[in-house]
Amino acid sequence: MSDNKDLLTERKFWEDYWNNKRDQLIGPVHESGFHNRVLDAVISSNSSIKSSIELGGFPGTFSIYVKKKYGLETTLLDYFIDQSIVDDLLSANGLDKNAINLIEDDLTLDHPIEKKYDLVFSIGLIEHFIDTKGIIKRHLDYSKPGADLLIILPNFRGINGWLQRKFDKPNYDVHNISSMDLDLLKSIADELNIEDASTYYVGRFSIWLENYKTQ
Repeated sequence: MSDNKDLLTERKFWEDYWNNKRDQLIGPVHESGFHNRVLDAVISSNSSIKSSIELGGFPGTFSIYVKKKYGLETTLLDYFIDQSIVDDLLSANGLDKNAINLIEDDLTLDHPIEKKYDLVFSIGLIEHFIDTKGIIKRHLDYSKPGADLLIILPNFRGINGWLQRKFDKPNYDVHNISSMDLDLLKSIADELNIEDASTYYVGRFSIWLENYKTQ
C-alpha cells in the first residue's frame, strides 16, 4: 500500500488516525447532519435500492446509519478495518456483528469485482487520491447498471482550507485540493458518461480542525 503513488496517505496514517479517535467512535449514530440528509434524499428517491457499498468508510458510521434506517444489504470497504471497533459500534447501535459486510481491500488494485451494488457512496475519500478521475471511475466499477452514485468530500478551497494550512499543515497536505473543484468534478462525470450528474455544495459555511483540543 505504501508503494502506491496515487495515494496521499499510507495505512499507518489511518491506523494512527482511528486509534486516536477510538474513544469518540463508539455510540449511537446520529440522524442529524448534512451527510445523512444527502443519503436520505438519494435512498428515499429510489425504491429499487436494495444494496449499498460504502467505499473508504471505516469505522462504518454511515453504513450503520443506512442499515438501521433502511435495512439495505450493506457493505463497508476500506483498506484499514479494525474489526473490534466495528463490532463495538454495531453493538452500540443494537445491531448484530454480522449486520454489515466488511471488505478490507485496496481500492486501487485492479482485480475483478465479484459483486455490484444499487448504491455506491463514499464520504471523505476521493480527496486523498491524486488521480481524481481514476478513483471516481473505481466507484463505477462497483455499480450495477443504473445504480446511484454519491460522493461527498470536504471543501478546503476557502477559509477552512486556509485554517487547515495554517494550523494543521500535515492534515492539509494529505488532501488533494484540486479534487474539490466543482467544475472539475462535473467535467469528470461527463467524461465518464455518468447520467444525470450534478455537483453542488451542501450545508453551511464551517471551519474545523482535527484533534482540535491539541491545536
